[in-house]
Amino acid sequence: MPKISQRGIDMPASPIRKLAPFAVAAKQKGIKVYHLNIGQPDLPTPQEGLEALKHVDRTVLEYSPSQGYQSYLDKLVDYYARYDISLTTDNIIVTCGGSEALQFAFMACFNPGDELIVPEPVYANYMGFACEMGVKVRTITTKIDNGFALPAIEEFEKLINGRTRAIMICNPNNPTGTLYTREEMEQLRDLVKKYDLYLIADEVYREYVYSDKPYVSAMHLEGIEQNVVLIDSVSKRYSECGIRIGAFITRNAELRAAVMKFAQARLSPPLIGQVVAEASVDAPQQYHKDVYDEYIARRNCLVEGLNKIPGVFTPMPMGAFYTVVRLPVQDSDDFCRWCLEEFSYEGETVMMAPATGFYATPGAGKNEVRMAYVLKIDDLKRALIVLEKALEAYNKR
Repeated sequence: MPKISQRGIDMPASPIRKLAPFAVAAKQKGIKVYHLNIGQPDLPTPQEGLEALKHVDRTVLEYSPSQGYQSYLDKLVDYYARYDISLTTDNIIVTCGGSEALQFAFMACFNPGDELIVPEPVYANYMGFACEMGVKVRTITTKIDNGFALPAIEEFEKLINGRTRAIMICNPNNPTGTLYTREEMEQLRDLVKKYDLYLIADEVYREYVYSDKPYVSAMHLEGIEQNVVLIDSVSKRYSECGIRIGAFITRNAELRAAVMKFAQARLSPPLIGQVVAEASVDAPQQYHKDVYDEYIARRNCLVEGLNKIPGVFTPMPMGAFYTVVRLPVQDSDDFCRWCLEEFSYEGETVMMAPATGFYATPGAGKNEVRMAYVLKIDDLKRALIVLEKALEAYNKR
């Protein structure tokens, strides 16, 4: 039998999806599973997007331009202007979700063997994309007890060497819900400028910032305009994960030209997805306010409920719709699997993402899980009851 590649062997499994077969088996036994493991919003897609989908009247579903449709690019320029991000359409390449934008960034910014510095816990797919491209990830561990705040900038500088090409952040952060301050962002700017690195910023959760302080985008930072790569997606903004529309954004013309070659090689981003995304940009402010208010209520319900369970702790997230939770268990991978494979309370159980998959440091996150508050409040309240019962049963074994 032919051998698979070393890359295929080294590619890490998704901590978000790797327990899916156990969830399927639980459901087949008639057990209701509360999915706290994955950031799949249950809130409705904007009506504007759904109506555009219903009224697609093309007679040919053609290739779209490799950069994306001009009409959608024009809409995106207006969208970013709402956040004081000044762009032209030449700065934007539409991609097949934020995932392809990340892949393009890794392909264009790194050579095999180059290094990327990123705070951990980190969105697990970053490490997967790095593996695909032969990039070495070097992590700086953040701590749950101070809300996963950015470590001292000196800690980043210690990791910089001749192979370092970029620092990457997710802001607001997945999986922690952390929001970086202006001071933290300016410290990163100064470091990026000092060593002439790329700053790759995943900002797909900018709609969900739970702070009175102004949101600071990497695109707002002065003096590193040619160094910043912005990764974006409509998946969470409009509850449109399935249309697979994202964006690679840079003011660096040379980098953009390189990425366009990759974009042309993959031909085009999804036609139907762009139609829906373009229409969704016109969603009224009330849509965004309703979604925002709902996530605030869900966050408060989940975090307050978690911190009432004996031995459980999670900080208050200031963005996105995730939180990392410390549990009174020795092995969160085992506990999460056990919840699906062996446990139920009144015919129900919970599914969570073990946090070990969000760390590159061996042994880190062994007593932590990531939870997404993408369920209705009544379901979150019930999931909290089931989780408390699961912890009691697990620790009495």
